[in-house]
Amino acid sequence: MTEAEVVVPPLEGPAPASRTKEAGRRARRHRLGLRSAPYALVAPFFALFAAFGLFPLLYTGWASLHRVELTAPDRMEWVGARNFTRLLSDDFFWNALGNTVTIGVLSTVPQLLIALGLAHLLNSRLRGRTFFRVAALTPYATSVAAATLVFVLLFGRDHGFVNWLLGSVGFAPVDWQNGTWSARIAVSTIVIWRWTGYNALIYLAAMQSIPRELYEAAELDGASRWQQFVHVTVPGLRPTILFTVVVSTIGATQLFGEPLLFNGGAGATGGADHQYQTLGLYLYEQGWVNHHLGRASAIAWAMFLILLLIGALARLLRPRFAGREES
Repeated sequence: MTEAEVVVPPLEGPAPASRTKEAGRRARRHRLGLRSAPYALVAPFFALFAAFGLFPLLYTGWASLHRVELTAPDRMEWVGARNFTRLLSDDFFWNALGNTVTIGVLSTVPQLLIALGLAHLLNSRLRGRTFFRVAALTPYATSVAAATLVFVLLFGRDHGFVNWLLGSVGFAPVDWQNGTWSARIAVSTIVIWRWTGYNALIYLAAMQSIPRELYEAAELDGASRWQQFVHVTVPGLRPTILFTVVVSTIGATQLFGEPLLFNGGAGATGGADHQYQTLGLYLYEQGWVNHHLGRASAIAWAMFLILLLIGALARLLRPRFAGREES
């Protein structure tokens, strides 16, 4: 073989510049995809929140500074804070606020106490525990309208089951719908019935996270079941109790369906004398009965500020609950 016939293979050199650029672009796209994937996954939630939560909130705040009627929502007259200052001298607003607080206390306190006891029973060794747990959640799954209409029949003045029970033990029948405290108690009873099982399951889940060793140690020390409940269960449930108190208080502030349907003839007035008209009913009356959207918006923002105060108070109490739990 001659020297001219010898074939020398080409030496391997660096990759072409185009291939290097393409690999760099792929790496950048990959890093960008890893960084943007979480934002893309949560974007639908924020888009829906902005459309159906943030925008109505801001628009309601803007409408609260104007005089605007439901019959002409496109015509808005600037009035500043007049809608808010009117609330300070509005007897119906303070009546609705007082009714909201009263019904909230009458419904929240017994509701959470009963839920705590019910959760303690469901946490014990009970046959058919699954059935009772599902049954406890059934009232929560019932619609507000169906539950309220049933309780209207129960609290009927002439043929109601509650008055029949009272008459059987010698008490006079009560006009539940037209009385002041009787109507508040009746509405609170509906709330208690609907939400007790829901809170009981929350307490039950929290109870199951308490270490069993604490109960065993308390039992070895001679503690009774009641002492174990007071000194072991309740301290372990303090954060959960605070959570349910806050959530129940928020729900009581927004109470609307039960008092609206309790006396259908009264509508949004909450009784002939406004004796159980809540803030939600007063907002509805101003906006959709009297057509004053500006005043209704001011009431809505007043409720929002009340909820912010409740949240701030819960935030202040939370470290104290946690400190007691740790001690």
